[in-house]
Amino acid sequence: MTNRLIVRRDTYYDSVTLMLASRDAEEVDGVSLAAAVIATPVNVTLLEAQGFDLTAVNTGPNDVVIAVRADGESAAAAAESAIEARLAPGGAAASGREREIPPRSFRSATRRNSEVSLAFVSVPGRFATVEVGNALAAGLDVFCFSDGMSLEDEAALKRDAIDRGLLLMGADCGTAIIDGVGLGFANAVRPGPVGIVGASGTGVQEVSCLLDSAGVGVSQAIGVGGRDLSRVVGGATTVRALELLAGDDTTEVVVVISKPPDAEVAARVVEAAGRVGKPVVVGFLGPGESTGEKPPNVTLVGSLEAASVHAAHLIGQSIDPAVALPEKRTPGFVRGLFCGGSLCYEAMLVVAAAGRSIASNAPLDLGGRIEDVEASIGDTFIDFGEDELTEGRAHPMIDPSLRNERLRREAEDPEVGAIVLDVVLGRSAHEDPAKDLGRVISEALRQRRNDLTVAVSLCGAAGDSQGVDAQMRRLVDAGAVVTRNSAQAARIAVAAVGGGGD
Repeated sequence: MTNRLIVRRDTYYDSVTLMLASRDAEEVDGVSLAAAVIATPVNVTLLEAQGFDLTAVNTGPNDVVIAVRADGESAAAAAESAIEARLAPGGAAASGREREIPPRSFRSATRRNSEVSLAFVSVPGRFATVEVGNALAAGLDVFCFSDGMSLEDEAALKRDAIDRGLLLMGADCGTAIIDGVGLGFANAVRPGPVGIVGASGTGVQEVSCLLDSAGVGVSQAIGVGGRDLSRVVGGATTVRALELLAGDDTTEVVVVISKPPDAEVAARVVEAAGRVGKPVVVGFLGPGESTGEKPPNVTLVGSLEAASVHAAHLIGQSIDPAVALPEKRTPGFVRGLFCGGSLCYEAMLVVAAAGRSIASNAPLDLGGRIEDVEASIGDTFIDFGEDELTEGRAHPMIDPSLRNERLRREAEDPEVGAIVLDVVLGRSAHEDPAKDLGRVISEALRQRRNDLTVAVSLCGAAGDSQGVDAQMRRLVDAGAVVTRNSAQAARIAVAAVGGGGD
């Protein structure tokens, strides 16, 4: 067996390019492992766990590490060549044809094409503030996929956007559908009468996909970023989005979804919802439905599932939240391994409601924060989309390998009775997430000899390129219990281990 380790000092490639380079190398015959990664602490730890010794190379977070394991020198060299080809200028997509020189600024882009109206910002977080400001100054609405922007900068940029009559979606905005065009991780859902405002990317995805499966389409889905309803930002984009949907003739019903917001901001959003002049379902994720005062056109719910059910009902359709619970019992701890933050949160709400205490890197309350994200304790839920696990890596919906490796480890723990996880489809997500995940699930269940339950929440639409039905078949064939939303998957896991905790 040959191990090859290469360090490129002070070098930057985006995480998706590095992921593709790693895949190219792993397709070489005789290569068992290949990784091209930014040398962040998480990535270095993972490589060391795979048996690569990085102590002598003294890497830093500005370096790229290339690690290859192959059955001989020739295969290792071929893998290295595959990585180098992907990382070369133009990468694997270079065709040799002369290409148009792209614009170097947002202003030059708008001068070149006066119909350009929206900027998509996806740069390392430390540059996002400047680029979003430049886009707004050029008169563009902005979808900011980047995270890492300070709350103060986000609040200031959103005030600037509103003053200019523009819309700033983000920072850290995962999903939007604007006039039928999907942005970020949007799903290919049918057009229809429901408008969505979401401080949660995967929350928008789950609600839009559940509505799509019930025959209800989406008019607009306006992502606002995960921190829009914080006290500092004040719900600026959420309120603006409600105003826009109030004037949108294609929107008949509006859904607002968010993890628990600041109390004062929540009241401001509910008040703004009352002015929409259309039915509005407000889903602030939390235990139970709010009983506070609300305008007559507003329904308050506490889950993504309930928001979908109520919105469909207002359109005259139905979504059945019931799920067949397993008769087989596999007692033990519940482990949650999620790519989507709000899907993880919703599943934790279900498990906590069963009386179980949860540790997490994205806890329901501060008292449940796990000290070491690599070490599960009792019932543990990990959100692989948190910053600590995405620095220098592609988002887990693009590259789920880190989550899949954790699934292998959790399944080997005889104290674990159920594992609940998500598979999220969409335009920017992994092209076939069930392929590798299905192999991991099948092997895990085989080794555990029928004393482990794996419940999967499959978030996708019929129009998604991955094929939601094909993904479901592959996961079911692997032995997983598959549902269409996170709450249902969590109920299956809780039932499998026998209900409440000790």
